[in-house]
Amino acid sequence: MKALITGGGGFLGSAIAHMLHTRGDEVIVLGRRRYAHHEQAGLATVQADIRDAAAVGRACGGVDVVFHTAALAAIWGPRKLFHDINVGGTRNVIDACRNAGVGRLVFTSSPSVVFGDEDLCGVDESQPYPQRFLAHYPETKAEAERLVLGANGPGLATAALRPHLIWGPGDPHLIPRVIERARQGKLMQVGDGTNLVDITYIDNAAEAHLLACDALLSVGVEQSSSFAAPCAGKAYFISQGEPVALWPWLGGILNAVGAPPIRRSVSYAAARWIGTVAEAVYRFMRLPGEPRMTRFLAAQLAKSHYFDISAARSDFGYVPRVSTQEGLLRLLGWLSR
Repeated sequence: MKALITGGGGFLGSAIAHMLHTRGDEVIVLGRRRYAHHEQAGLATVQADIRDAAAVGRACGGVDVVFHTAALAAIWGPRKLFHDINVGGTRNVIDACRNAGVGRLVFTSSPSVVFGDEDLCGVDESQPYPQRFLAHYPETKAEAERLVLGANGPGLATAALRPHLIWGPGDPHLIPRVIERARQGKLMQVGDGTNLVDITYIDNAAEAHLLACDALLSVGVEQSSSFAAPCAGKAYFISQGEPVALWPWLGGILNAVGAPPIRRSVSYAAARWIGTVAEAVYRFMRLPGEPRMTRFLAAQLAKSHYFDISAARSDFGYVPRVSTQEGLLRLLGWLSR
């Protein structure tokens, strides 16, 4: 098949592109920059912004499936920017798929779309969106997810995946940032350290997208029947299937790479108060960058959030083939290079 990947230069987008290319599919990567690693692998690239509806429309010409991974993922920033990219960009992708006759759309959502400020312990996809979000990112991702799922119908089959805390070799954000902050003496545990959190190894997250894509065509080869596939029009949690105790898990990685251990901690209540004040200061002063603590970040670091992935197992055969232990060995090997 011919696949277009928005945000294809990112961590997850690159993994999906590599996996598709390896199995023989034709891949087009759409991103705001040129990506040497894709060009060297012989992948076609389109340099464009998903906010550019015309460019997205041109990129979708002749495509069988779109993997929409592009998003603004951050804890802070102007609401308009989040909305323009996460909601407006997604609307452009949906419109382009319909206009170009693309049969399938797999959207990368986030478990944060159901996260307010309470523990989420083993919940499934029946968990509703919260009445109030703590940040623009989960709010706009939830709105984008609604658009994608609502677009499912004759001619366009859609599904949304919610992988949680993607990590592994090549990770440009999560683990390297934790290690850097620890080495700078700036890493502090938030909460009592007992919270359980889902994580997702990069290869498992990418494979889940391919499985969902293939399942959208499982009802028949006609595009008009794909929207009735078991996973069509639905959202799915994706993870390792076994949560980790977040702070001990991070502590083990720090120890393995010779970084200083986490010696300081702050209660969730204190971190939330600090985040509230910091947000107010940044908003009032219009400061650049982002606060070191926000209400959303405090809740993410202190609360438990892990999910039931049985729906993904039953509807499109998702199995986390790379175990957490094997993934950790691969990660440490990459970090030690």
